[in-house]
Amino acid sequence: MRVAGLLGASSRLLALTRSDQKVDVLREQGITALQGNLDQPSTLRRLAGVATHVVHMAPPPLEGRTDPRTRALVHALRLRSVPAALIYGSTTGVYGDCAGEWVDEVRQLQPKTARAQRRVDAQVWVDYLGKTGHTRTQVLRIPGIYALDREGGTPRERLLRGTPVLQASEDVYTNHIHADDLARATVLALWRGKPLRAVNVCDHTDMKMGDYMDSVAAMWGLAPPPRISRAQAQEQLTPMVMSFLNESRRIRADRMRQELGLRLRYPTVLDGLKADKAF
Repeated sequence: MRVAGLLGASSRLLALTRSDQKVDVLREQGITALQGNLDQPSTLRRLAGVATHVVHMAPPPLEGRTDPRTRALVHALRLRSVPAALIYGSTTGVYGDCAGEWVDEVRQLQPKTARAQRRVDAQVWVDYLGKTGHTRTQVLRIPGIYALDREGGTPRERLLRGTPVLQASEDVYTNHIHADDLARATVLALWRGKPLRAVNVCDHTDMKMGDYMDSVAAMWGLAPPPRISRAQAQEQLTPMVMSFLNESRRIRADRMRQELGLRLRYPTVLDGLKADKAF
C-alpha cells in the first residue's frame, strides 16, 4: 500500500492476492486485484503480459532452501511479453555473519540460515529473468523494517515482555529501514535502478542491538531490557531470535544514495520512531 501511494493516480496499479477478503480492500485503494497463488503456479498465467513494472515482495515458503514462489512468478511472467522492470525485495541476511564489519553489495554471499538461503535462491531466478536482456531487474537487500503502523514494526512488545538482550561484550550490530523510506526506494528502483543490480536499502544507524533497545525504552519511558550472556541466551531465547543474535554486520547503502538518489526521510531508526510516536 505504501508503494501504491507513491506511484500516483496516472499509474494503473494491479496487485496479486490469494485472499478473497483483500479484493475489496485493494479496490478501495484504487488497485485492481488479480487473484492467484504463488504456491499454485497454474493460477499465475493471468499475470503474463499484464504488467510493465513488477514489485515482488512476497517471502519464500517457511521451509526448505529454495524459493519455488519466485521461480513460479518468473516462469509466469515469461509466458508473454516480459515486464520492463522487476524489483525483488530480499534481505541483508544473505551476507551471513560478518563479525560487525561494514558490508556493501559486492561482499560474497554467505547465508547461514535456511531462511537466507531461500532468498539467495530467489535471486537466482530474478537474475535469470534479467539475463534475458528484456527485463531490468534489481534486488533490494533489506534489513529490519519498522513503522508504528506495521504489525511487529516496533520493539515495544518485546520491551514490555522484558525479553533480554546480549551483554555489551557479546552484542551484535542491528540495521533498519523505515517502511516509508523502503517504499520510496522501491519506486525509485523501478525507474532508476541499474540492470542486474543488488542495492542495500538501509538507514544510517550504527548501533548495537542492546544500545538500540535501551534507547527505545528510554524514549517510551519503559524499563530497559535485561542483559544476559550468549550462553544464557541460548537457553532462554527461541532459535528464531538467536538466528538474529548470531549474526553481526553494518550495512553500507552507498548505491541507494548514489544510484537511486534516495534521501532518507528518517536517517536513523531513532529518528523514525520519534516521528511515528509524535504522529
